[in-house]
Amino acid sequence: MSRTSPARLLNMCDAVNEALATALARIPTALVFGEDVAFGGVFRCTRGLQDRFGKQRVFNTPLSESGIVGFGVGAAAAGLTPIAEIQFADYIFPAMDQIVNEAAKYRYRSGGVWDVGGLTIRAPWGAVGKGGHYHSSAPEAFLTHAAGLKVVIPSSPYEAKGLLLASIRDPNPVVFFEPKRLYRLAEEAVPEGDYTIPLGQARVVRQGNHVTVVTWGQSVFTAQRAADALADRGVSAEVIDLRTLVPLDVATLARSVGKTGRLVVVHEAPKTSGFGAEVVASITEACWPDLRAPPLRVCGFDVPGVPYALEADYLPSVRRIVRAVTSVLRN
Repeated sequence: MSRTSPARLLNMCDAVNEALATALARIPTALVFGEDVAFGGVFRCTRGLQDRFGKQRVFNTPLSESGIVGFGVGAAAAGLTPIAEIQFADYIFPAMDQIVNEAAKYRYRSGGVWDVGGLTIRAPWGAVGKGGHYHSSAPEAFLTHAAGLKVVIPSSPYEAKGLLLASIRDPNPVVFFEPKRLYRLAEEAVPEGDYTIPLGQARVVRQGNHVTVVTWGQSVFTAQRAADALADRGVSAEVIDLRTLVPLDVATLARSVGKTGRLVVVHEAPKTSGFGAEVVASITEACWPDLRAPPLRVCGFDVPGVPYALEADYLPSVRRIVRAVTSVLRN
């Protein structure tokens, strides 16, 4: 299905809801569960699903992230298609043992005899506006370090529905982070019914010739605004939305950097050991002869959590991105 199919204007929350409803309708083994999902969840992304599909397929769990993911691992091992919700990405850490030591390693440790490839773990992700240090985290780098998982972060309603349906059908366990600031920020034409966007393929959001700006999630919009500001100065910035962090689409990034010769990576997680470091390392290895300047990162700061009162200063901004691009262009 393509964008030319019949479509409706949806925000990201509605697009996620449609994706879950489509999966439940088309995949008889699909289950949706987590804390408070029966009445719709904190952000209402699962509203109406229990009424449509019943309490056996859409249900609440105890307040135990380890238990939620552990149940998902067991359900997937038994041949079901579990879609587990962690209420906030910040609270995925109690489930890390189940994610890293069970879900990520299940196929590998059995030599391919068994797997939990039907497991999808959803979580609202990132800063949302004064969420503070327990409801604003971007922990994607922790998950990308666990080989055996795929990690996906959409940036719009259309992307969210197609990527979530692809994640649910993928033969590997997938962690699907949903930028909660984007849940109701804007609407977009989203095709009705079933469609998927292939995992592992980055999206060139904006063509450019002078610098490549790579980002994901809600920072895609900030990067586009920065590109507009740079265009007023005669600078042509190419903006790329990773979509999928693992597997990383190095080929698309390398084609862009081979053309522009300069790279800026933007993300809201802290800078040290953030996924931007992996992007920089991969592109440095692939494009060393083409680079005209050292790659730069525009990130959150190395503090224990997103500061409540200084959230706007913590997050990557148009000003900080423009400053980084100006710096790489001096070389």
